[in-house]
Amino acid sequence: MQQRITSKAIYKKACGVIAGGVSRNTLFRLPNPDYVSKASGCYITDIEGAERIDFANNMAALIHGHSFPPIVEAVTAQLRKGTAYTMASEIEVAFAKLLIDRVESLERVRFVNSGTEAVMALIKAARAYTGRAKIAKAEGAYHGTYDYAEVSQTATPGNWGDINNPVSVPVANGTPQSVLNEVVIYPFNDIQKSIAILDRHAGEIACVIIDPVPHRVGLVPASTEFVQAIYNWTRKNGALMVFDEVITLRVNYGGAQEIYPVKPDLTSMGKIIGGGFPVGAIAGKEEVMRVFDPHETKLLFPHSGTFSANPVTMTAGYVAMQHFGSEVVDQLNALAQLAVSQIQEMIKQVDVPLSVTGAGSMFRIHLSKTPPRTYREAYQTEGVKRWMNELLDFIYYKEHILMINTLRNCNEIN
Repeated sequence: MQQRITSKAIYKKACGVIAGGVSRNTLFRLPNPDYVSKASGCYITDIEGAERIDFANNMAALIHGHSFPPIVEAVTAQLRKGTAYTMASEIEVAFAKLLIDRVESLERVRFVNSGTEAVMALIKAARAYTGRAKIAKAEGAYHGTYDYAEVSQTATPGNWGDINNPVSVPVANGTPQSVLNEVVIYPFNDIQKSIAILDRHAGEIACVIIDPVPHRVGLVPASTEFVQAIYNWTRKNGALMVFDEVITLRVNYGGAQEIYPVKPDLTSMGKIIGGGFPVGAIAGKEEVMRVFDPHETKLLFPHSGTFSANPVTMTAGYVAMQHFGSEVVDQLNALAQLAVSQIQEMIKQVDVPLSVTGAGSMFRIHLSKTPPRTYREAYQTEGVKRWMNELLDFIYYKEHILMINTLRNCNEIN
C-alpha cells in the first residue's frame, strides 16, 4: 500500500530548498504549514483530506472564492491565445475603462503586478509630481514590502516612541537610515496629533497615504473628519492625499473612498481586481497621472514591467469585477453584517471580553471589551496569535463551546 504524503513530509523537503520552508511568511506556522490539495468556491481541502471553509481567500484576493467558473472559462480561452506579449492588448483598455467608470476619483490608470508594486508606483508618482521626497503614513498601516511603505508597520511598544512623535521603525534589518528619514509617521484617526506632526514637515511631504480601513491598525474605518482634515492639509501645503485601496476596494462598489466627500489624488489597487492572478494598479487624476505619459516633453516617471497588464490577468480581473456589481457588493456586505451581529450576540451571551470592528465585508475580532481606535490599542498580543493559530485546527464547529473555550484560554494569556 502506497504511503500517503503528508504536509509534515512536504514541509521537511521544503526546508531544504526554500528559505524557511515558505516563500511568504503569512503561511508559516508550527509545526508545519498546511498544504492544499484543491479548492472550489468557499471550500479548501488540504492534502490530508481536511475540508475547511476558507475565510481568507488568499488574503482577501478572491472575492468570488476559488475556481470561479466565469473566470476559469475566460482565462482558459485566453491561455490558448497567449499569456503575455511585447504588444498591447485590447482587454487592458476595456478593464481600465471599467475601473474608471466604477470609482469616481479615477481618470487614468496604469497596471502593475502586485499591491506592493502599486503602492511603490503611487509613492514614486507623487514624488515625481511634487518634486518632494518625504511621505507620511499611519503607524502600523500595511502597504506592502516597498522599503519606504513598510516603515513602522511592525512597530512595538519597545520601539514606537512617543505618540506625539512616533519613531520611524524599520521592518527589515539593514534598512538605510536615509529611508527612515523620509517617512513621517502619524497616528491614524487622531486629527490634532497628525496635523501637528505633518506641520513639522510642511513643504517636504510629497503625499500622505491613507488606508481607509487599515487592517493592522484595527480594521477601524477612517473618520470623515480625519480624511477631510488630511485633505485640507494637503491642499494647503502642496502635497497629495493618496489612498491605498489594495484591500479596501471591496468595501463599497466604488471602493472605501465612496463614502467620503473629498477624493484622493491617487489610488493604489490590487487583490480583487486580479480575479485570482497577480495584479496591481495605480490610478487617479489625469493631471497627476501625466507623470507616466511618454507623450510629455519631459517624462517624469519612466515606467514599464514585463508582465504589467498581461492579458491573462486583465481578462481575469475584468470578468471578476464585472461579476462584482453593486447588488453583489451589497449582498456580501449584508452577509458580513449578519455574521458580525451573530458574533456580537455570542459575545454577549457568554460574557467574553471581545469586540468587533470592520467595514463592508471585512471584520476583525479583538480580545478586548472596548474596540480599539489606534494601532497601539489594536496591537496584537500573543493571545491573539495563539487564538488564530488554534482556529486553523478547527474544521467544523458542531458546538459553540469549542470556540468559546479557545477564546477564554487566549484571554488568560492576553
